Amino acid sequence: MPLSPDPFARLKALQRRSPLRAVAESGGMPSQTAECNGWIARSLGGVESCNTFGRYVAISHWFADPPETEVDAAALRLLWPEAPDSIADPEQWLFLDTETTGLAGGTGTYAFLIGIGWWDAGGMQVEQFFMRDLNEEWAVLSTLADRLAHRPVLVTFNGKSFDWPLLETRYRMTRIIAPPQPRAHLDLLHPARNVWRVRLGSVRLAKLERRVLGRDRGEDLVSDLIPQMYLEFLRGGSPEPLLPVLRHNQMDLRGLAALSCYMLSLVAKPETRAQDALEVYGVSRIYEKRGELKRARNLYECSLASYLPAETDRAARMSLGRLAKRDGDYIVALDHWEKALGCSREGLHAYEQMAIYYEHRARQPDRALEITRRAVTELRRAHRLGLIATGKYTQHKSRFDHRLARLERKTALKLFGS
Repeated sequence: MPLSPDPFARLKALQRRSPLRAVAESGGMPSQTAECNGWIARSLGGVESCNTFGRYVAISHWFADPPETEVDAAALRLLWPEAPDSIADPEQWLFLDTETTGLAGGTGTYAFLIGIGWWDAGGMQVEQFFMRDLNEEWAVLSTLADRLAHRPVLVTFNGKSFDWPLLETRYRMTRIIAPPQPRAHLDLLHPARNVWRVRLGSVRLAKLERRVLGRDRGEDLVSDLIPQMYLEFLRGGSPEPLLPVLRHNQMDLRGLAALSCYMLSLVAKPETRAQDALEVYGVSRIYEKRGELKRARNLYECSLASYLPAETDRAARMSLGRLAKRDGDYIVALDHWEKALGCSREGLHAYEQMAIYYEHRARQPDRALEITRRAVTELRRAHRLGLIATGKYTQHKSRFDHRLARLERKTALKLFGS
């Protein structure tokens, strides 16, 4: 590695001029650090770029994987019903991921590395903008705005809650560069939770890559360490320890693109694309949420035809029971409710639905009373075993006690009348 003529020149410059003051000035980096800045760019595998707001480091790579894919417009509408139909063109998509000086957000947090990616030449082009110092922020933000003007559909993972609000804040703080307005923002986090939370629990992007896509990142950074690594760099450290940060950001972008492809194909054809019954169940929930109830019902039945864990099996049966009841198929609904009975949340809900049916639909208050008494027994057992929180136990008990008192009065009147 070539050594800088003066590795501490940048740190000395920082001591003479604070970053916040530098942001308000328009002269760029001090001339005595120009050679050091060029060395930093080369050390990171990038080049020094500039625009009307100053200089920054640009790093560019093309990857054959993941390959470009066609977008199923119907699946896109199911995942993001608020998005316009025109965004089905993947040539408009811009994948985005940031690395920041902290996770707390607010005006003191900077996105020191902004990574973007788009489909190009059958693969994926990744471009990264790196701030060697905080006074390069305006130049980086201006470049990102230019890229979004050409590809206005933003694709992120948790970007609606973190990356994009942070960037909007940084744009507004310049008071010069207007925040870009994406035509649509496709955040994969919430659809991923619908599909895979039951199966995986956590739906962190790296975990989804490994467990769903079968992609092995190999050695990767713990993301919590990244802010401290950048701080060490600002204090005069070598740029080379930041190379894993660049690679981590690239892998996030590539994983994001691969996940978007798989998610769209899975939602479009879950019967043939799903890897297991849990994925089918997850997609069923999306169809039900979007009002595609007939398809949702078929998919719930498909998921039950294979193995589901006990509690997920109950949840699927409760969903099928709800849809069957809506269609007036009470025989089918009762069958699923009976198979879902138990001392869990879903099992207790099944007891309640059966009691409602026998009291109000079948006009059999004695049968409804029997079911409600069984439900109270199961509720107490669940609370004793710690399967239900005290607050939920109190809510359920209040409802069951109210129903129990009413049914006891009805059956007493029925006996008295006979």
